[in-house]
Order: sequence, then structure tokens, then C-alpha cells
Amino acid sequence: MIAKELISDGVLPLMTSDTGTNALSWMEEYRVLHLPIVNDRELLGLISEFDLHDLTDLSQPLGHIRLSLHAAVIYEYQHVFDVLKVFNEFKLTLLPVIDENNNYIGSITLHSLIERLGDIIPVGNVGGIIVLNVDQRSLVLSEIARIVESNDARILAMFVNTSPDSTEIEVSIKIDKMDISAIMQTFTRYNYSIKSSFSQGDDENDLRKRYDALMNYLNI
Repeated sequence: MIAKELISDGVLPLMTSDTGTNALSWMEEYRVLHLPIVNDRELLGLISEFDLHDLTDLSQPLGHIRLSLHAAVIYEYQHVFDVLKVFNEFKLTLLPVIDENNNYIGSITLHSLIERLGDIIPVGNVGGIIVLNVDQRSLVLSEIARIVESNDARILAMFVNTSPDSTEIEVSIKIDKMDISAIMQTFTRYNYSIKSSFSQGDDENDLRKRYDALMNYLNI
């Protein structure tokens, strides 16, 4: 999935002639803390709610305001992982998308991003979860997949989390079986360190409830 496919419907950019009052009103309407400012089709940058709070005159045109977020942008062809990286780096609620000619083509809101991730990640699929601690020098994803499949199961999703302070990698595996005891025994037999596991239906229901609660919060 690429950035262009994540663009939110109905989010309009601000123009340089718009005022701080307009910006605050639109932020409230779109439930975001950031909005793009364009001049014709050229993206000038993002304005944040914090930038607006520093203004003494909200009737001032936005073209006269110094913007603090010029680098917070993504190209339309970049992967969803790049989108997540920029959202996290700049702590955004909205990310503008541009084409190869640096023209503004739309924006991705945090709400729509999480909603689409809910479609990609098997949140609602019944299954167990195993979290492994693996030394990065010995990590072989194909072996992990082979161990799971040797127990007549398959991997629904796999996530790898690294830490700059450790050579260990945390590997989270979502499996299409609730009973994962045999799979865990096989991992142990192959000298894998199991950090944690989740195999009860209540865990899946709780995960769905947490996801739904997050979506409801972002709709406030």
C-alpha cells in the first residue's frame, strides 16, 4: 500500500489568503492539529495549532506566517511504512502528499491511516500470538515460518521490532490457530526464546475492543 492510496477524502488545504481563524475552524471540523498550506498547487508546508496559538492576530493571512513544518511531507509513491515513519517523526495528525513535481495532491489523516491499517493487519482474525526474542545475527524468517507450518498452521502476520540498545530483535507472530502449545514447544526445541504468548479468544476480543476504542477516540 502506497501513500496515494491512503489519501483521506474531504480534507481541503488552506490557501495563503486564509486566516488563522479559518485554520482553527477547519482543524476543529477535520479533528486534526495540522493542515497543509498551498499556493496554487505548490505545497508551502504544514501549519500546526501551536503555530496559531502564537499569533496575536488571528485575522492575519496565513501567507505572512512562518511555518514550522516544511519537511513533513510524503511522495505519493512511498510505502505505508514510510508514511508511518514520517507521522511518528513529526508527531502529526495529518500528512500532506505530493507528486513527483512537488505538487500537492491530498492529505492523509491519522484517523484514516489507522483505519486502513486495521484493514491490513488481521485484527479481527481468530488466532494465537507468539512473541520471540531473537539475536539479529541469527534471525532467519524462513525458519520461523517453517516451524509454524510444520505444525499444520500458517502465519497471518509478522512484525519485527528492533532496539538501538540491544542486538536482540522482538518478533511477533500472528498464527491462524488458537492452540499454539505445540508450536511453542517446537520453538523451544529449536532454542528460540519465547518472550510471551496469547492464545485465548478473550485476547482477540480485547484487541478488537482496544482498536475500536482508539477509532472512537480519534472521532471525538
